[in-house]
Amino acid sequence: MSKVKTTFFCQNCGAQYAKWQGQCNSCKEWNTIAEEIIQKQEKVAWKSEPTSSNKAPKPLRINEIDSAQEIRMDTTDGELNRVLGGGIVPGSLILLGGEPGIGKSTLLLQISLKLPYKTLYVSGEESQKQIKMRAERITPSGDNCYILTETKTQNIFKQIEAIEPEIVIIDSIQTLHTDYIESTPGSISQIRETTAELIKFAKETNIPVILIGHITKDGNIAGPKILEHMVDTVLQFEGDRNHVYRILRSLKNRFGSTAEIGIYEMLGNGLREVSNPSEILISHKDEELSGTAIASTLEGMRPLMIEIQALVSTAVYGTPQRSTTGYNAKRLNMILAVLEKRAGFRLGAKDVFLNVTGGISVDDPAIDLAVVAAILSSNEDIAVNKDFCFAGEVGLSGEIRPVNRVDQRIQEAEKLGFSTIFVSKYNKIALKNTGIKIRLVAKIEDVASELFG
Repeated sequence: MSKVKTTFFCQNCGAQYAKWQGQCNSCKEWNTIAEEIIQKQEKVAWKSEPTSSNKAPKPLRINEIDSAQEIRMDTTDGELNRVLGGGIVPGSLILLGGEPGIGKSTLLLQISLKLPYKTLYVSGEESQKQIKMRAERITPSGDNCYILTETKTQNIFKQIEAIEPEIVIIDSIQTLHTDYIESTPGSISQIRETTAELIKFAKETNIPVILIGHITKDGNIAGPKILEHMVDTVLQFEGDRNHVYRILRSLKNRFGSTAEIGIYEMLGNGLREVSNPSEILISHKDEELSGTAIASTLEGMRPLMIEIQALVSTAVYGTPQRSTTGYNAKRLNMILAVLEKRAGFRLGAKDVFLNVTGGISVDDPAIDLAVVAAILSSNEDIAVNKDFCFAGEVGLSGEIRPVNRVDQRIQEAEKLGFSTIFVSKYNKIALKNTGIKIRLVAKIEDVASELFG
């Protein structure tokens, strides 16, 4: 009988040590190093075909390698296809992470029910009856979807051999364990070993595997960082459970761009694709109200029109309040200082509240100009024309700085029916004969005089 082998892993970053120590040298965290049994049996979990295992790979010249375009599998979900770069690549491993209750299992279950491919949905967290109840709420169909509640990889591979699915979904990787590693599910050793077994399976059978991953309190995917390096694609499902909108973002993609995002709306019967998010992020009102302005922003490669709301009022207490939702509070303080110093607006003794509608957070500096317009509109109590939108960054000297991909922003504004867009005069605009009027501004004073006379 072989001797039991143990080693020490940092539970935070996955660093390996020969003996225990109080602090991890890699991530500098204290008391995160734990002992794990790593005794491994000689046999492997997934047995490859004899013909493929006997053939040793030969080096090829780069011009001899077949560069034919890989045929992708359509997920029937336009937003997911966009984020993946056109669909699922056969033999790839996709990792989906997100907050608890954000809708990861719901998203993959409703996709597996609609897929035209035979799909095996493996759950280690819910029973088959629980999954059936959710499936009936989402969609009544789903003839190609098989549900398996199992956590041992050896049993999962036996069912895969019996069913022969075309896509495998694992919910979640932290619940799996293999007999060849004697440590608890969710530990560093188990996550690394089970993922390696699934990678071997996916690459040798050309069957794509989608994994759901838990996250830590810091928002990172739980387990060793090597997990994200091992998989082909890492997707992050973001959003606030108090709001109905969810954003699917690509953090890593070996087969496509990491700049694309998908937007969903959480409903009682599942997640609905939002093909035109600008329409739901802009409120429709009959009368014009002061303190609102429309900004043209970019989320990844996707242009969006979002509504900025501001409220400026006299400070009731001694210290003025500065409150933001969905916008950087320090940047708001900077813009207020620029308005006071460069443009002469006395806002130092007033409360300023700022809100990005729709419950989304935006880091794009191009919405600065819309923030300025909304603040000045509320301060003057004069409404900004609802057909106006803005795309410009505000500098410390009060100048309007150019923003990237301004042509895309202008085209999105024109498509949604805006009549005028304010951009920096220093932007190089390649568009010709546009139906939208482009107002070029250089300073904050120019914007204030254009809007409020």
